[in-house]
Amino acid sequence: PADEQLLVAASTVTSAGLAQGLFQGMTADQVNWVAALGADYGVIAVPKDSEFKTLDDLTKALNEDPRSVIFAGGDAKRSWDHLKVLMFADKAGVEDLSQVRYLAYEGGGEALTQVVGGHVDVFSGDISEAKGFRESGDLRILALLSDERLEGDLADIPTAKEQGIDVLAPNWRGFYIPPNVSDDAKQFWTSTIQELSQSDEWKQAMESNGLMPFNMRGQEFEQFVLDQVKDIEDLSQRMGAG
Repeated sequence: PADEQLLVAASTVTSAGLAQGLFQGMTADQVNWVAALGADYGVIAVPKDSEFKTLDDLTKALNEDPRSVIFAGGDAKRSWDHLKVLMFADKAGVEDLSQVRYLAYEGGGEALTQVVGGHVDVFSGDISEAKGFRESGDLRILALLSDERLEGDLADIPTAKEQGIDVLAPNWRGFYIPPNVSDDAKQFWTSTIQELSQSDEWKQAMESNGLMPFNMRGQEFEQFVLDQVKDIEDLSQRMGAG
């Protein structure tokens, strides 16, 4: 608990696991959250010939009959991909989230294959997974689950937020350190990671791994993690998981 040379990698999967009690006896406030370095933003996407031409088409169908739309993503139910679906449906106005249908596959690639093949209606995953299928024309991304549009080749993808569905779903990559370290150690790791995030080497690593800018440090990042855990806890309880 006082090892000042211990730096632990974490992501949204960490906060989702904490929120759903997967780490028995552990809470997000037991460590010092240092910084986030980047994120892979969530997407809502459909096959090229889908009847859902816009995000509004999809939200209308969900509200008329939540069971009429089948979502697919990686991992198990109540995983991060599933939670993104529930977050989206919640903000879209679906009252009974237990009615929303989600098929969990072993990975995003398998889920994408099912969606592109027309066997499932909607893909819930990350932009890095969907990018190649979008470029080939097999997939249409209805919404990016970020605060702002991305840059470059992805700049034409609208956010859910700008379409009236206020959902932010970054699969962030970051770090935490033990709880009993000195203030000097906290400052060292915060400033070191900040310096790293601004380096050309890290920017190249982000590009090659499909990560987008998502920089938070210190108290701002810690509050973000605590809020994310609380939001997922509330969502899980509404699904009967709490």
